[in-house]
Amino acid sequence: MSGQIDISIDPHVEDQDVNSVDQQTILDRLVVFISSMTGWLFPVLMIGITTQVVMRKLGHNQAWLDDAQWWIYGFAMTVGFSYAITTQSHVRVDILHQSFSAPKKAKIEVFGLGWLLMPFLIIMADVLFHYGWASWTAGEGSSSANGLHRLYILKLSLPALFVLAILASMSMLYRHLRVFSAGRLWAFLIGMFPAAWFLAERASFYGLWWAIRATNSETEARDISDAPIFEHTILYGLIIVLIAIIVSFGMSRRALKG
Repeated sequence: MSGQIDISIDPHVEDQDVNSVDQQTILDRLVVFISSMTGWLFPVLMIGITTQVVMRKLGHNQAWLDDAQWWIYGFAMTVGFSYAITTQSHVRVDILHQSFSAPKKAKIEVFGLGWLLMPFLIIMADVLFHYGWASWTAGEGSSSANGLHRLYILKLSLPALFVLAILASMSMLYRHLRVFSAGRLWAFLIGMFPAAWFLAERASFYGLWWAIRATNSETEARDISDAPIFEHTILYGLIIVLIAIIVSFGMSRRALKG
């Protein structure tokens, strides 16, 4: 093992366009496929809006149609966020960026994705999971009697869609990283250091939580996170990431010498 991330991509990416089809990874194709399928929801949304306007004018307002419009719009737009990351079709002001060299552009993109965007996406996925789970346990429905109930279906889809955006960001981070580095795991972890740290912290937290839950059935679930051991999960996450970086770097150096 060399500590290199195993994603099929041309090793000479620095001489090519990072946005070309040849540089797309499996994650890129997955995001584009899901986005293409989700895109068909927009004609459905337009039909729903038109139908509701006509029925409202005729005095037959349908609350479930209002709910359906918000459901479709929220789901489709969140998927569209992942698509914009993968295709870099988001709105951006790059007056200075467009004149930079390819390696400099790639370094800016790595910083923006790994140090700014991904931590936000991971936090949102974590928060929205609890948000959706609370909706599920409460059996949340529409505020209207004839609206769309089972609102928890939409809310539980939100963390999954943010995970899709995280995967899209990781793929783009890797593609940009390959412009100025060999794409080793240690470089990838440094490129997304804040995000990797938070992921490791969350993994530590949930791992400890479930371990205590499984071994102490008498402890109330809501009291588990109050245990003193959870005060140091941030440190645990940092240690995990640093160990992964050091081990990967050592394996890479050994592979080069071999």
